[in-house]
Amino acid sequence: MSDEITGTTAADIADSVRGLRDRGILRPGSPLPPVRELAARLGVNRNTAVAAYRQLAQAGLVVSRGRAGTVVTGHESVPQEGYAADTVLRDVGTGNPDPRLIPDPSPALMNIASRPVLYGEPVIDRGLDEWARTWVAADLDAEFRVTITSGAVDAVERLLAQALMRDDAVALEDPCFLASIHTVRLGGYRAIAVPVDEQGMTVDGLRAALDAGVRAVICTPRAQNPTGASLTAERAAALRAVLADHPYVLIIEDDHFSMLSQRPYESLIGPDHRRFALVRSVSKFLGPDMCLAVAATDAETADRLAMRLSPGTTWVSHLLQRLALTQLTDEAVTAEVAAAAAHYAERNAAFSARLRDHGIPAPTSDGLSLWVELPQSARIVAERLMRRGWLARTGDEFALDDRAEPSHHLRLTVHDLDDQDAATLVADLVAAVR
Repeated sequence: MSDEITGTTAADIADSVRGLRDRGILRPGSPLPPVRELAARLGVNRNTAVAAYRQLAQAGLVVSRGRAGTVVTGHESVPQEGYAADTVLRDVGTGNPDPRLIPDPSPALMNIASRPVLYGEPVIDRGLDEWARTWVAADLDAEFRVTITSGAVDAVERLLAQALMRDDAVALEDPCFLASIHTVRLGGYRAIAVPVDEQGMTVDGLRAALDAGVRAVICTPRAQNPTGASLTAERAAALRAVLADHPYVLIIEDDHFSMLSQRPYESLIGPDHRRFALVRSVSKFLGPDMCLAVAATDAETADRLAMRLSPGTTWVSHLLQRLALTQLTDEAVTAEVAAAAAHYAERNAAFSARLRDHGIPAPTSDGLSLWVELPQSARIVAERLMRRGWLARTGDEFALDDRAEPSHHLRLTVHDLDDQDAATLVADLVAAVR
């Protein structure tokens, strides 16, 4: 098949490969000939073939496998957050908030101002803008502007798109939040793994990523997904010191757990850093269907982000903005959010204690899920749990490197289990490990 590739320029060669792929002659996984071989067959300079493969890689049509060569990409099924489809098992890998703890929006809907918003008006509701500024100013030691996006993932995608080109490198936590992995891969960027320990992103890992030329860093300052780790003050200070020599690297902090977190907010963003964004969505406490996030950024990033919004989603619905503001300023709702935060913390701590009583290390962390370390492959344990009626997520799904060693971690969402179900899961997990 690959001997049908034609062309004398990089653009012609790339276009030929694209055509063969579109017609199904080159299928996903099909290897392309080595650069020297292709250049010799086509009678072109080796650099021309290299440039063609680079164009294809930047377009996401091929991927380099190192010594295994370059292969055609496909539309691979990738793990997604949320409930697994079509399963009769008890799903403890969802990462979802408890729907019983999400405030009812009905009272707020009755109090939303009814004035219509027309083209050309400010895209951010004035009241929400003022509230968001106060919310962020308490934690961000830098001048900032507020942009409203359709959730945190939307904010991250647009932030990367306004700052990067295809094949630019992005530092990601490893293990990593699934949406961040997908966003970076679908954008055509290169993910550089930064290990995460119990204090969050590691200093040596970040330093290595910066040495590798990353142009953006995506960090979860607290309740890191999937590990639940939160930055300590000492770790955050050390990371800021490393970033001080890279003021134009875009820092994106996804503080997704914000109002539910039991940990103080510690930031990578120093007062003199030039490109940054602190993103806080309302999905975890007002519900995933409230697709709204606050992005506090430097002025230039705010201008670029506004330009990225304008071609498609010109603004986030003002009805949604007013609904969020009405709930966020309602004392009854904020009391419900505080109660939900306490519930998640208490249930996760109780489950972790049960595991430790049975010899399974499970540090109490922040977030909606627990990161449970196992003495053997998580896939084996997960398969044994399936036979006992449970569906869990293994750490393999959150690894940046598909060729990494099998994970020894499970991510478990257990806050909605009652005491009896929690005890049953622990017993089944202990049996599966043995």
